[in-house]
Amino acid sequence: MKFVTLKIPENKLEFFIELVYHLGLEISEEEQIPEEHKAIVRERMGTVKAEQMIPWEEARQLLTFKGKV
Repeated sequence: MKFVTLKIPENKLEFFIELVYHLGLEISEEEQIPEEHKAIVRERMGTVKAEQMIPWEEARQLLTFKGKV
């Protein structure tokens, strides 16, 4: 994955947006998960025992979140 950060002067922003759309900007909402991550999850799903699993609502209560007790 690559990240690009651009600093565009306020007076050039509209021009920049028009240019990017003209060049064929495509926005993808789809998250791309690497195959190696998918393989790890598949392996774990295949080896977990039913008695080790708990419902999501119960698991969520066990989590702690920043700023919340």
